[in-house]
Amino acid sequence: MITTNGIWMGAKPLEYSLPLFIFQLVIVVLTTRALVTILRPFRQPRVLAEILAGVVLGPTVFGRFPGFGETVFPMKSLLTLETAAHIGLIYFLFLVGVEMDVSVIRRMGRKALVIAIAGMIVPFAIGTSTSFIFRKQISNGMQQGPFLVFLGVALSITAFPVLARILAEIKLLNTELGRIAMSAAIVNDIFAWVLLALAIALAETERMAYASLLVLLSGAVFVFLCFYFVRPLMWWIIRRIPEGESVDDFYVCSILIGVMLAGLVTDAIGIHAAFGAFVFGLVIPNGPLGATLIEKLEDFVTGLLLPLFFVISGLRTNLNQIEDPVALGLLVLVFFLASIGKVMGTIAVALFYSMPFREGLSLGFLMNTRGLVEMIILNIGRDKKVLDNSAFGALVLMSVLMTAIVTPVVTLVHKPVKRLVGYKRRNLQRAKPDAELRMVACLHNTRNVPMIISLLEASNPTKRSPIFIYALHLVELTGRSSAMLIVHNSSVAKNGRHRGPSHGSQAQSEHIIAAFENYEQHAGGVSVQTLTAVSPYSTMHEDICNLSEDKHVTLIVLPFHKQQTVDGGMEETNPAIRTVNQSVLANATCSVAILVDRGLSGTGRSTTGQHMSHHVALLFFGGPDDREALAYAWRMAEHPANSLTVVRFIPGEEAAMRRLSSTDSRVITIVTDTERERQMDDEYLNEFRLKNVNDETVIYMERVVNNSEETVAAIRSMDSIHDLYIVGRGAGEMASGMLAGMIEWMECPELGPVGDLLASSDFAATVSVLVVQQYVGGGTVGGEGGGVLEMGEQPVQQYLNNAHNRGRMVAGTHKGVAGSFSTPGNWDNGR
Repeated sequence: MITTNGIWMGAKPLEYSLPLFIFQLVIVVLTTRALVTILRPFRQPRVLAEILAGVVLGPTVFGRFPGFGETVFPMKSLLTLETAAHIGLIYFLFLVGVEMDVSVIRRMGRKALVIAIAGMIVPFAIGTSTSFIFRKQISNGMQQGPFLVFLGVALSITAFPVLARILAEIKLLNTELGRIAMSAAIVNDIFAWVLLALAIALAETERMAYASLLVLLSGAVFVFLCFYFVRPLMWWIIRRIPEGESVDDFYVCSILIGVMLAGLVTDAIGIHAAFGAFVFGLVIPNGPLGATLIEKLEDFVTGLLLPLFFVISGLRTNLNQIEDPVALGLLVLVFFLASIGKVMGTIAVALFYSMPFREGLSLGFLMNTRGLVEMIILNIGRDKKVLDNSAFGALVLMSVLMTAIVTPVVTLVHKPVKRLVGYKRRNLQRAKPDAELRMVACLHNTRNVPMIISLLEASNPTKRSPIFIYALHLVELTGRSSAMLIVHNSSVAKNGRHRGPSHGSQAQSEHIIAAFENYEQHAGGVSVQTLTAVSPYSTMHEDICNLSEDKHVTLIVLPFHKQQTVDGGMEETNPAIRTVNQSVLANATCSVAILVDRGLSGTGRSTTGQHMSHHVALLFFGGPDDREALAYAWRMAEHPANSLTVVRFIPGEEAAMRRLSSTDSRVITIVTDTERERQMDDEYLNEFRLKNVNDETVIYMERVVNNSEETVAAIRSMDSIHDLYIVGRGAGEMASGMLAGMIEWMECPELGPVGDLLASSDFAATVSVLVVQQYVGGGTVGGEGGGVLEMGEQPVQQYLNNAHNRGRMVAGTHKGVAGSFSTPGNWDNGR
């Protein structure tokens, strides 16, 4: 019976089909999610948790408790459970086909193709030959020919969706090693389906060669019809979708029915129904149709239905009933030899192409990643009586172990050397005037593009002093991030363009790439390379910092975590972006700037028809960050369409007395540092004034203030013509008396006291703000201390511990400080 009459009528719900199925589904999902959470700190892929959940719920672990199997997974319920599991499998493989771009095979290099072929042929040959030698002990009455083929296919495949997640987790996705591994895995995965169809045909009709040939020919005809009849129909549907509108539900339902029909046809032919769904997914063109299908299906299929398939596999895996330990040991030996063969074959090809040995070894282990396709192969082999229970359980266990060791082994083996030698220009103040400026511009979405391009235009890129910009699109790696998204982003990192599906972050990447390519073509003195980093927000700062080190970058530009609303206020977009910014500030080995966009791209005024003018204001309080801000503003001032106003704030007598009253025994040691900072500020400002004395677009003025109230009033009284303010994040020691109250009331310490004021909704003028932090590690101007922070050293905590220290400097100075700067400047004074 399907439904119960209720517990008040004396019925037991678990004896009825529907309540039992719901209970099983809940148990499966909860167990899977618990194992995903447990394995996440070990950076293991989700498929590993799903396979282990099936083993745990099966007879190997929980099934040993009396009554568990008979109550939760009784034999009468397995038909319903397995049917639902295969429905989920069919639709999941359809989604894999939709996400996969077959044309990547044509675009990949010869190196990746040779590695893919070697990674299949070598383990296939080793697995089948050793199995043939020990066939009497291993096959144990199973069909010999199909057994060898099934075993060879299972040993030679690479699971590219699992591999993509592993590469993203260990930060290798945007490296040459990651691109080769992903390209080879895609080829390997497609060939695996061909070999699987061959193995199924042999298993079905071992004694009928003619029937086996018909199965293969029918499968080839099915693939031909899908690509040459169904695909044009899909293009016809896409052309009928109005621009910017959603796909009609009628088309979506028709395609979902087509998936089931494709599975029915291939199952009737003699090939697994999942093969038909996969091929049907391959013929869906890239575009809004595929995006809609993924959006409607992915969460339901991967979150609820797919785990049932792994539970079915786990229920069939009983390691407690191994009848022949010798056969099991030999099977493990075959698996081990084939895996080593794949590693050695990959290393040989890598050495042939002059790749380092460590990279070849890492690539070999990455190609041994197992996943869903292998589980499908093993389940089909068991259904066809090609594999017995012992062989099935042993191969499942070995697949889990092999996938589990991939991440730690690759992390241990692949250790790229940090190229820090000769990298000296880590801040703008130290850079040579005519040197190339290398920047990393981080973008979370397409809304960040106009402000970055406007900032680049205002930064005066010329042939004499060009700008090389690395536009880094940051994409969060989540549980539902598709593998093809990661493949696409890997290809974007290499080529700057792709032909992958246009959905979600991929569509944003397309717009970002197109915008920067267009800007590069029309702007002089600018070179752009678009990159994409796919990682969790918790480790996203590592991608940014590693890229800046590898590319010898001088400045990292980060978007603020708030954006402007229609009424001029600021609303938070994503709290995780703020954490990323804090981590970059704490770990970056170059200067960092946070850009608060309040209409920067729309505030420029056209002057010559080609350039947009910007009125820039620099607020100078002293210290390394303010000097770095002045260096960037100086570069902007060289743009013929820009004007720059430099306002230096000087502490008055009252501020100096307040600092004196708060001094302690440390004053003797601090005076030297204060004097040194004051001297460096004077020298740099004097150099700036001397070189711009005849430039009418550059204005210099000084303001004497005694406390934070006067500072705020002076800032508010400035002209409203400015559309960009540039400030240092941390004020110098001289400014503690001028900013004390502002430091205590900071809402966003990453902006510093002045930047926080300018970016707040309370500030009357709606202006964009660029907050600059100078890198003060070894080798900077003046030899400021502070070494390079170690990655993984709790960056957010490090940031929070030091956030106020850059602004709240130690009190202590002498009486002559205020007097030495109390007179206004004699150059464009107050103009």
